[in-house]
Amino acid sequence: MPKKLTISQLNKIGERLRKGSESEEDLRLLDEFRLSFGPAYQQTFDVLNALGLKTGGREGKTTESIRAKLVREGTRLSKMQDIAGCRVEVDHLIQQDLVVSDLKARWPQARIYDRRVTPSSGYRAVHLVVEVDGHLVEIQVRTSLQHIWASTTEKLSDVLDSQIKYGGGPEILRKHLQVFSDAIAEFESIEKEYSEVLGQISEPEGGRLQQISAKLDAQKLRLKSLCEKLIMTVQ
Repeated sequence: MPKKLTISQLNKIGERLRKGSESEEDLRLLDEFRLSFGPAYQQTFDVLNALGLKTGGREGKTTESIRAKLVREGTRLSKMQDIAGCRVEVDHLIQQDLVVSDLKARWPQARIYDRRVTPSSGYRAVHLVVEVDGHLVEIQVRTSLQHIWASTTEKLSDVLDSQIKYGGGPEILRKHLQVFSDAIAEFESIEKEYSEVLGQISEPEGGRLQQISAKLDAQKLRLKSLCEKLIMTVQ
């Protein structure tokens, strides 16, 4: 069994990665460190699946992703909270709040980062960082629209510029992505308000509320379509 690295050893490897001066031994030890998250990731993933949630994720961040984050954020390798990450996709904001509440009840010590309140370059979601068997696992809870925005950004990063998903890249594209993000946030806010009002009404008069619901569904499909078309224009 590989010897567990100390915090000091991890941070020294991280510093060399940040500077691009890592050795083959550093890369081997980093790979062992990433693999050590496998059981915690799988255990978390199994819990999410058992809850019937729509899941996705990755067992371990790639070396280049780790390096990019070390450079971009100046964090320490030992403090990185998303070496392993799971993703949950839900339909809307109300369901997002319910799922986050349920997960918090299962992992009371979880740290919550609400990126709907403080979006990162247009990225919106709620992140929970849970500890499983001494390893941190990040759970990203996204609505379907938040997810398609994030997926669009990642696709554009792959095709055009890897910095796009971190708020970089061509200015005109950054502006378009921000407009999309703001439009999604506004739509979801209206959708949530509508759902809350609908829940207080026992018999919608004349089907008016159902008509509004149909319009909301159509607008949601339009937002998704616009994101998909944005991807197609650069492929």
